[in-house]
Amino acid sequence: MRIVIALGGNAMTSADGRATPEDQQAAIREAAGPIADLVARGHEVLLTHGNGPQVGNLLVKNELTAGEVPPVPLDWCGAQTQGTIGMLMLSALDDAFAQRGVDRRAAALVSRTLVAADDPGFAHPTKPIGRYLTAEATAPLRERGQSFVEVEGRGWRRVVSSPRPLDCLDAPAADQLMRAGFVVVCSGGGGIPTVREADGRLSGVEAVIDKDLTAALIARQVEADVLIIATDVDAVVADWGTDRARPIGHVTVEEMRSIAAEQGFAEGSMGPKVEAVVSFADSGLGPGVITSLAKIADAVDAEAGTRVVRATDA
Repeated sequence: MRIVIALGGNAMTSADGRATPEDQQAAIREAAGPIADLVARGHEVLLTHGNGPQVGNLLVKNELTAGEVPPVPLDWCGAQTQGTIGMLMLSALDDAFAQRGVDRRAAALVSRTLVAADDPGFAHPTKPIGRYLTAEATAPLRERGQSFVEVEGRGWRRVVSSPRPLDCLDAPAADQLMRAGFVVVCSGGGGIPTVREADGRLSGVEAVIDKDLTAALIARQVEADVLIIATDVDAVVADWGTDRARPIGHVTVEEMRSIAAEQGFAEGSMGPKVEAVVSFADSGLGPGVITSLAKIADAVDAEAGTRVVRATDA
């Protein structure tokens, strides 16, 4: 099968959320094992990933040096983190393949995602990123056009737009690499946010695209057989935190939409993951699954996770 796997931010850091180079290397090497197992079974795999902690580190550097060095824009931050994480994944996957005697290679793409220049998110930025700052510390950043909101008792935090992904511009390259036998790392962090100017030119923009929505989009574009959103739980849980809590197993698109409307899954957590697997399953290409990294092989075999399918495929 052709499988798209979206790795959550927890797969890029230590268990307590630290993102030192050593922590990131160790976490990515651990993630490579289950992925290599799928490749060893003969599956084609495309990986996408989060980059929140890594971009956060770059933003701190921006803030600390804003008076001396021009801050790097968010599209540049996205490209830099795609390159860094991609390099770490290539080495980890190559080693995991060698340990299993698998004759496969990996390739990483610095990849862009097209968004609409008139997306409503640009007029009303709401996505919080980075750390909390004092009003004084935001001054040189505001001068460069950045927006901040005050959170009572914590300070000021930057907010940016989060437009919806329309097209993974480099999906054709990813498709060709997969056809040539490569495991592909692509569209990390939701992809580098890109708009098409009136004259047809492509330009990067200051924004953050939800990585799970982009994962569903590229899974459709490369015509994957299954989309797996790998996170830190084995399945989506309904009535989380109550004595009625229960994992959600195999459901139809319509059932999952009804559950999501009832549960109100958090926008910054499970909400986009549910939306992503529902939209992919609704395309008719195959199931969308949410599960833990350790369960991805079982998820491919329909034995783990929250698995969403069209009613006609149930």
